[in-house]
Order: sequence, then structure tokens, then C-alpha cells
Amino acid sequence: MTLDEIIKSRRDTRHFTQDEVPDEVIQRALQAGHHAPSVGLTDATRYYLIKSDTIKKEIKKLFLDYDQKACNLTDDELQKKQYQGLKLEAIEETPLGLVICYDRSVLNTFTIGTVGSNEAIKFSAVSASQNIWLSLTEQGYSMGWVSILNYYQFKQLLGLPENIEPLGYFCVGKPATDYGNQPMLQQLNWKQKAEKPFVEEILVSTPVSTTESLRGMKQSYFDDSTLVEALQQKIDNKTKPTGSLGVLEILAKQIGTVFQTLEPKIIKPHIAVFAGDHGIANHGVSAYPQDVTRQMVTNFLEGGAGINVFCRQNNISLTIVDAGVNYDFPTNTNLVSAKIAKGTQSFLHTSAMSKSELDLCFTKGKGIVNSIFEMGCNCIGLGEMGIGNTSTASVLMSILLELPIEDCVGQGTGVIDEKLIQKQNILKKAIENYNGSNDLESKLAYFGGFEILQMAGGMLQAKENNMLILVDGFICTVAFLIAYKKNPSVKENAIFCHSSAEKGHQKILNYLDVQPLLQLDLRLGEGTGCAVAFPIIQSAVCFLNEMASFESAGVSRS
Repeated sequence: MTLDEIIKSRRDTRHFTQDEVPDEVIQRALQAGHHAPSVGLTDATRYYLIKSDTIKKEIKKLFLDYDQKACNLTDDELQKKQYQGLKLEAIEETPLGLVICYDRSVLNTFTIGTVGSNEAIKFSAVSASQNIWLSLTEQGYSMGWVSILNYYQFKQLLGLPENIEPLGYFCVGKPATDYGNQPMLQQLNWKQKAEKPFVEEILVSTPVSTTESLRGMKQSYFDDSTLVEALQQKIDNKTKPTGSLGVLEILAKQIGTVFQTLEPKIIKPHIAVFAGDHGIANHGVSAYPQDVTRQMVTNFLEGGAGINVFCRQNNISLTIVDAGVNYDFPTNTNLVSAKIAKGTQSFLHTSAMSKSELDLCFTKGKGIVNSIFEMGCNCIGLGEMGIGNTSTASVLMSILLELPIEDCVGQGTGVIDEKLIQKQNILKKAIENYNGSNDLESKLAYFGGFEILQMAGGMLQAKENNMLILVDGFICTVAFLIAYKKNPSVKENAIFCHSSAEKGHQKILNYLDVQPLLQLDLRLGEGTGCAVAFPIIQSAVCFLNEMASFESAGVSRS
């Protein structure tokens, strides 16, 4: 067969004969995979062979669980019936199973080609799988890719190390049919593949947006004192009694000052929710088990959480960040992976993280917010999710403001009565156990949380990019407090969206001398306060830009 014939005949096979796959066939195919392009010569692709019928049976169970979930996501009953009629795998029928993986640990040292995208090592593994497919086809065999799996359970079942990430499960054997020389799904009329590839030549380049063009659509240039005076005059000239729009007038003036214009516009508002687990949660400081963090992140990704609802209501884009959840999410989820580790260590006994992990938190948080900024956003809200993170935030507040832990600890996710006293005692003991350096960085590393510190880094970057920063509740405000300790001017860009029902929040707001927009007894987190307050913020911008002045409306001032 020519290479062109091999490529045309390559099929994602689902029907196999019972013929064994000779060792020399699979070894030749794997060698072909080994010869595939590998970014920066990372050599990160790993292969695992499965011949055990018992293991195949367990993998089939994982497939069936997720296959049912996929079936439930079909658009209508007809599509569901068509889906149920498809043969999507041959896990138990094929003589050989192959798991193609990539090793994330190669990223621990500098590698050419991975600077732009860590996922380049995954792309290398995909290139290897293509070579394996082609080699098997040339030898009269074939392969079927099974990706409908819970990857976390899949890794657990196979005993794969934390740093090894599977692309999926591959069925390898001799094909029983050529599917009419077309993809099986196309033969069964599930979907038609285009006859020719999409190709378009780009003839004109689009200049990369400059930082200045994204910063509040600056339209006029003032020195600060002149701008503030001009904004106040514009606000006072609106057709209303002076000061009658109260907080909206204060907001309008702040937003105009941040964006350095008399006609500010909020562009592509965005909320980023950072999730992470905490070792301190293992000591019973929360009413919920740690696995709820993972469950809630899945809920975010599926659109069912409070933050999803309020973002949809107010047309706010949403990004979910895995800052350090104790779980390996499937690689095909719409999740920003910024995982430092699978949760922090318990600061009751040891440092929550290392100094290098602390630095990485700030770096990753800054990078995520900068990426959102580069998409044209000039208004970022931050939220969090992490069982145990009110405990972490309370300790950080106690240390940063030099307050007794009893003044900082609240119910969190619902800890009351004896459990609340137990929580206070555990956190008090943790602070008493600390014998490290007195500098801020050492304390942040010892008591910090991955998501809290990434939020702090993101706020510092948002200030550098001159974005509006919407601050949510207690935990988010502790993150802001960290950013404020590093750069007090970050307060100029911050809008505090609500006063949480969590005990310590109002004390931090008092310390910062700021007034929150809302008091709704919220204590959900997730950035929900930012989303709920956003229409008020937008109202301040709208009245400044659209409300008539006394002169334009011909209204007398007296």
C-alpha cells in the first residue's frame, strides 16, 4: 500500500476479529509512534498494554457509566435512539488494549517548545497515536479510540502515577469490516464528513491589540486631578439634584478615573472562579467532605451552579480554574488547568506549600487574568471554591491584621455550635505551632491556599492592566488583602460587591475603609456577589454616558 492509500483506509475501528495481535506487529507500531514528532524532544509519550480480560471488563464498566451520561445529553429522543444504536467500542472483544499517555513531569524542567503551551506534550502523544494507527493499518490491523471515560477513575483503575495522563483507551486488533471504506459514523449517517478540508489563505494581518487600546477605551487625556474634576462636573451637570444618585455617582467617578476617560465603557466583563483543596479540611473544620470541591467544579462546568446562573443572567463570561483540586479532571473539560498540587498540606502540622509553589501561585494567577485581559476584557471579577478555604482565609486574616483567630472565624459552609468551637481551637493551635520567619512570604506559604494566592496574583495583574476588579465575599477579600499588602494602589481599581455574612468580612472592609455595594447575607462564594452586583456597576456607567445634562435637556437648574 502507498502512504496515500494507508491514510485513506485508516479507520477508527469498532468491529474486530478474534485474531491475536502478534508481538512483532504491536512493537513495530509502537516504534512508529516513538518516531513521531515530539516537541522539544520531550519524549513524554508512554504506552501501557492490556491483555487481561478482568481489567478489560472493569474498563468496560467505566465506559458504560459515561456512555449513559453521553446518551442523556442528546438533543431529542430520535437522536438518543440513534446514539444507542451505535457501536462505540470493542473493549472486551479485542485481543489487545493499548493506553497511550503523556508524562506531565517533563514540564518540571525547561523544555524547548512548551513555553507557549504546556499542552504541546499532549499534542506530541496525539502525533504518536496517529503513527501507530498508520503502522497498524499498513500491517493489516487497526485501532479504535475510546474516550468516553471518567479519566480520574480510569487512572485509578490502572494504577497510573499522578503525572501520567491518558489520551484514552485504544482497542487493537484485526478489523472485521472496512465500513464501506468510510468512517463508521458516516456510514451509519450519524454525521457526514466534508469531502475536502477547510483551507483558507490569510492575506491580511490584524495588528495585535496594544495594552493602551484595551485599557478602558481611553478617549481623552487628562492628568488625574483635572480628570477627577471633569468627571465630578459631568456627574453634577446631569438632570438630577446633586448627589441624588448616591453610590452610583461614586462608582461612576471611580470607573471614569480608572479608565481615564469621561465616557468609560465596560468591555467583555468576566468572572474567574479559582478552585483548590486544603489539607486543613482533613481535620473536620468544614461541614462538607473535601470531595465536594471536585463535585462543585463539575457542577460549574455543567452550568448548574449559582455563578453560572447569575453570569448567564448578566451576560458575563465565566472561566473555571483548577488551582489545586485533589482530583484529575478529564482533559477534555472546559477548565483552565493551573494546578499547583492536589491540595495544600495541612498547616496544623507543616507548611501548606513551598516557597516555589507560592511563587507559582502568583505567576499562574497573573497569567490567567492577563489572558482574559488580552481577549479584550477590562472588568474582572474573582470567585473561589474550596472546602476548608474559610479556615485558611480566617488564619490569613488573623495573621495579616494581627487579630485573634476568634474574631476571624465564621461558619464557613455551615459549621455551628461545638463544631465551630472545634474549628477555632484547631486554627488557634495551628497559628501557635508556627515557628517560621516573620516575613509575609513565609507566612503566606505556610498558611496559604492555592486558589486564594492565585486570586491575589490575578488582582495584582488586573491592576497592572488597569482593569476594574470586582471583589466578592470573605475569602476573595482576604485574597485582595494579600494583594493590597503587596501593592496598596490596587484599591483604586477595586469595587467591593457585597458584605458577606461570614464573621470576619466586615472587619476587613473596615480595615480597608471601603463600602460594599450590597448587604444580602450572601456567603456562597463562587464570585456570585460580583455577578449579582454587576447590574449596579453597569448602571453607574450608563447614567454617566447616557443621562442628559441640564444644558442638553433644556432643564433649568433653579
